[in-house]
Formats: sequence, C-alpha cells, structure tokens
Amino acid sequence: MTIVVGYLPAKGGRASLDLAASLAGSGLAEPVAVVTVVPQHWTTPSMAKVDAEFAAWAHEQGEAALARARQYLADKWPAAEVSFHQAHGRSVPSALTRACEDLSGDLLVLGSSTDGRVGQIIVGSTATPLLHSSEVPIAIAPRGYRAPKGSRLGRLTCSFSGTEDDADLLTATAQLSARMGCPLRVVTFGVRGRTMYPPEVGLHAEDDVLQQWREQVQAAQSSAIAHLGDLDLLPASTTTAIATGSSWAEAIDEVEWVAEEILVVGSSRVGHLARVFLGSGAIKIVRYSPVPVLVVPASVAADLAEAVEAEPSIDGADPDAG
Repeated sequence: MTIVVGYLPAKGGRASLDLAASLAGSGLAEPVAVVTVVPQHWTTPSMAKVDAEFAAWAHEQGEAALARARQYLADKWPAAEVSFHQAHGRSVPSALTRACEDLSGDLLVLGSSTDGRVGQIIVGSTATPLLHSSEVPIAIAPRGYRAPKGSRLGRLTCSFSGTEDDADLLTATAQLSARMGCPLRVVTFGVRGRTMYPPEVGLHAEDDVLQQWREQVQAAQSSAIAHLGDLDLLPASTTTAIATGSSWAEAIDEVEWVAEEILVVGSSRVGHLARVFLGSGAIKIVRYSPVPVLVVPASVAADLAEAVEAEPSIDGADPDAG
C-alpha cells in the first residue's frame, strides 16, 4: 500500500504532509509518495523554443515545491519512508488520479482549500472532482491542520447510518482500527427538522418520532457491534454515540473530538459503484467535521468487508467438513 499526497504549497500543503505522515506512522508503515502537479507544456514544438523554456521553468517550480516538502518531512517526520514526484497536467485532479495509478496508490491525501476558516475542511476545486471520480479512498485535512511531531492517531470514528453500505464501512473501519491499535467509535448523526405537525397531532409528536429513531439506531448499532465481535474485530475500547441537532453543524458539535482523530465516511452507491460519490448528508458531514476525514468508496469498503468475512476459511479449514 502506498499513501499518495497531493502537495500544493499554496493550498494547504503542510496539512496534507502532516496527515499522511501521521497515518503512515500509526501502525500502517506504508511508504508515502509526495506528488506535486506542475503545468504541462505544449506537445507541439515551438520554433522560438518557448515550449522548452516553459518546460524548464515548470520543472524548476516542481523541484522547488518538492524541496520544501522534503525539508519539512525531514525535520518533523524523519522516520517516514518518503519518495517525491512531479506530475504534469493541465488539470490537477486528473494529474493526481494518474499519479495514484502510476504509483499504485491505495490512499490519496489532500489539504483543504484556503478559502475558508482555519480548522474547517474546505472542499475546493481539487478535492471536489476527485470526490466524484476517485477509485481510491481520499483523506482530507482541515485547513491549518498540524499533527504533533511523531504523533499517532488517537481514534477512528465511523459515521454509521445503519445501511448495508455502512455495515461494510464499519467492518473496514474496525479492521483499520485493529491494525493501527487505536480506539474505535461508532457515531450516527441526525438532523432534527422544524416541527411540521398540525396542532391536533400534539406538540410532542416530533419527540416521539425522534425517540423511535433513536431506538432504531441503537438497535442497528448493537447489531453491527455484535457482528464485529463475531469477526473478532471489536476493540475493547469501542464506544457508540448518537448525535442530533437542528443542523449538521450542531449535530457534529454535540460529540466530543479527541486529538489526532479521523472521521470515516462512506460514499453512496449512486452513480459509478467503484468511485467515491458523496450524498448530500455525507458531504455536509465532511464540511463541518473539525477533524480530518477519510472518505471510502462503497466498492472499496465492500471488498474489504468481503475479505474479512472470508478470512476464517483462508487456511482451508472447513468447519462443516467431517
């Protein structure tokens, strides 16, 4: 597995470096490939040799960016196994997609746009198309994110709604939690709308509906936790929570967040199954998250869950064999 980092010095570059190094140092021990995208020169030669001059300038800009990344990682994350690469393209998302393919990347790490406030995830022009087309999970760091030197992940929180897709996502998250040796938390977020019931229904009708929803969520969480126990993937420190509010921001603020936490969100099956596609609720969770977010395509979560389910029979031992 290789962690590919899209490093753009002017667009949260250090945040993406810190997140990637923290992930690599949290029990994954994967190599990190830092990729900076430089403008692609015209393929048709110019009689004035302008294309050669432009190519040389673009290469120098790329090397200067990589030198900054190399120095930052050497000073703060000296133990990380890192390689540095230039990717050429007129589209940054397309260049990063090709880089993931060329480097056999299994995870793409990005920083946030600089158009929002510090501490918030801002999905900018680079992340937006990738969240609709990437075939590998994408981790996004909030603007200004910094991980303490040599730190490890403190907890993985899985956004769980109780659907089949989220069952696969939870299994994949639990496997990652066990691999990293960090606690697991299962959280269901809900937004409580304005009361729309007529007076004859009663003023507490919405409270009754909310209570029924909570009971259904608790049952779904308990069933999912029991399934993780059956798979021997349940960390002793696993916790659950249900967070509601009048808005997504309020619901997310209702739960406590620890240092070096990552929120794991799954994609929707709408559109191309193999690619990331965030529903309206998921994209709002991403935008209001105070911690880095890992977005996992439904197909990747399903493949990981299927592999976990098949593990007991890997050694060829058939429990039904007489």
